[in-house]
Amino acid sequence: ELSIEVVWDRAFTVAPLVIVGTKEPDGTFDLAPKHMAMPLGWDDRYCFVCTPRHRTYRNVERHGIFTVSFPNQFQIVQTSLAASRRELDGTKPALAALPTFPARAIDGVLVQGCYLFLECELDRLLEVDDDAALVIGRVVAASAREDAIRNPDRDDAELLRHTSPLTYLSPSRFASVGETHSFPFPASFHR
Repeated sequence: ELSIEVVWDRAFTVAPLVIVGTKEPDGTFDLAPKHMAMPLGWDDRYCFVCTPRHRTYRNVERHGIFTVSFPNQFQIVQTSLAASRRELDGTKPALAALPTFPARAIDGVLVQGCYLFLECELDRLLEVDDDAALVIGRVVAASAREDAIRNPDRDDAELLRHTSPLTYLSPSRFASVGETHSFPFPASFHR
């Protein structure tokens, strides 16, 4: 049996791996990988977990906006670079290796080469405990690469094999989604 204190370090869990973009106080942009991230419901909310000690949290709190870029398997090094430590002057020089482009609806940036992009305005911050909070945004713009959009004329398994979304297997591994299968829902299942 695992104790509650160590369960997250002793058993792997799977989550999407995304890059969250925020605006710094000086007007530059920060990028940080997040794995505790997901849609919140079936409408226009997206959320991620962050600690109030991090700049990502403080930037969202200050400016009320954030972006989300969904990387492919070939972007694992870029995603890792976004986790680089800050220098003494507060900068993250490794971010220069991540090509970005401007968001359309908010003052933010998105990471080139990713397959899906969200632009969000802050809905609310929900403090979970002293070291964790849920950052909830309202998606105001979304876009995707054409080859990453589901199409009735293309097999979903082939699309995912081509897109190869990154996942994080907490606490210390990553994988790309390549082989997938349709879930065997009962005929009576509804959302």
